[in-house]
Amino acid sequence: MPNPETPAVYCRAITKTFGAGEMQVQALRGIDITVHPGELLMLVGPSGCGKTTLISVIACILDQDEGNCVLFGQNLKQLTKTRRVVFRGKNVGFVFQAFNLIPTLTATENVAVPLLINGIPRPEALVRAHAGLDEVGLAGREQALPSQLSGGQQQRVAIARALVHNPRLVVCDEPTSALDHQTGRRVMAALKSLAVSRDRALVIVTHDARIFEFADRIAHMDDGRIEKIDGQN
Repeated sequence: MPNPETPAVYCRAITKTFGAGEMQVQALRGIDITVHPGELLMLVGPSGCGKTTLISVIACILDQDEGNCVLFGQNLKQLTKTRRVVFRGKNVGFVFQAFNLIPTLTATENVAVPLLINGIPRPEALVRAHAGLDEVGLAGREQALPSQLSGGQQQRVAIARALVHNPRLVVCDEPTSALDHQTGRRVMAALKSLAVSRDRALVIVTHDARIFEFADRIAHMDDGRIEKIDGQN
């Protein structure tokens, strides 16, 4: 478990620019943000303000141009690309807005992927994946392919996949966007329980005001900057 006195995420002066010349877009403009173990932090703001770019940097998917991002005491700049992949595989779960499920794998097999990557034997990985699907309300759909699932069901498979290896940091991009209100609340309650009971941290990008009540703090972004943060921690 991380030391509760050590931030789960500690980012300072993070910048990220895409393109060049007239096509250049400055997505992040000197972001400072801290996320504590046991906390659920939400990032809100208009489309295109840099939310997804920021969580991609935090989750070791994108490299920042400048600044430092430290996860559980590990400065990501100090890791080689290979070590960063290993670190992400052990410590980070990511729920993509587009789900990114593998179309030829069943729901159970999709959820088992992070466990297999981390060297868990296939029989054990499948048992744990089966249990993960049950936790998000998909008992009975374990053998379905993504094409046989609704959008909401695919999203729940993606959430189960992000949680199955017990990562210390879970990063979600619009995790309730394809879910009805009741299912969305059940998923958020499960995510909240993970953060509090297991001393993990969650960072969630959302436009869904119905789930704001689950946040410990809400960071408001605009034009590549964090304008304010509501809540205390």
